[in-house]
Amino acid sequence: MNAISPLTMVAGRVLISFMFIISGLQKITGLEGNQGYMEMMGVPGILIYPTILVEVLGGLAVLIGYQARIGALLLAGFCVLSGIIFHFDPSDQMQMISFNKNLAIAGGFLFIVAMGPGKLSIEGRKG
Repeated sequence: MNAISPLTMVAGRVLISFMFIISGLQKITGLEGNQGYMEMMGVPGILIYPTILVEVLGGLAVLIGYQARIGALLLAGFCVLSGIIFHFDPSDQMQMISFNKNLAIAGGFLFIVAMGPGKLSIEGRKG
């Protein structure tokens, strides 16, 4: 079981970080549309820039396992906050499913905060 554990931690980091890296990069190419959506939801459009940074840099930190706990903590907070702002609508079942998914993803990131990125990471190679 111990031989499988490092590989599953890598797979978990890849799977949980991938969507944030891609999402952050897509926000760059659709900057104005994303800013408009944020403003429509009552969020200042200027916050698109820190959003992109958190998604891309936090996602990369988790992916490669360097400063992974910090990246994971930022992304966990991002998931909870964006879930509340953009998806918390008890009258809409689909939005509540998205809200609950955000909470579940935040939980996954909190496991990385607690356990670290594992042996097969930049941090793991340092000892």
